Amino acid sequence: MRILVVDDSKAMRSLVCRALKAAGFEQLTEACNGAEALATYNAQPFDFVLTDWNMPEMDGLTLVKTLCAGRPGMPIGMVTSECTEDQIAAAREAGARFVVNKPFTAEALKQALVQATAP
Repeated sequence: MRILVVDDSKAMRSLVCRALKAAGFEQLTEACNGAEALATYNAQPFDFVLTDWNMPEMDGLTLVKTLCAGRPGMPIGMVTSECTEDQIAAAREAGARFVVNKPFTAEALKQALVQATAP
C-alpha cells in the first residue's frame, strides 16, 4: 500500500512513518503541507493519505475536501491534535475515514488504517 504522509513538522512525519513501518507499511512518501501533498498526489496517486490538520499553505481539512471531491471515497485519515467532537465530525463529513489523536501509538495508527482499508 502506497501511503502519503502529510505534516508540516518533520519530526511528526518521522514519527508517523516510523509507526507505519513498524506496522508493516513500507511504501511511504512525505509532504510538508496540503499544497505539496496535492501536487505529489496528482503526480503519482496513492492508496491512502494520512494528514495533519493545521499546516501552512493548505490545511488538512481543505486537503481532505479537495482529494475527496476529485476522487469520492478516497481513503484518507487524519493524525492531529484537533480532536473536539465538532472537529472530528467535520473531518468525517469532509471524507476522512478516521481521526487519530496526537500523541498516538503505533498500534492505534495501525488499527485505524487496517479498519479504514478493510473491504
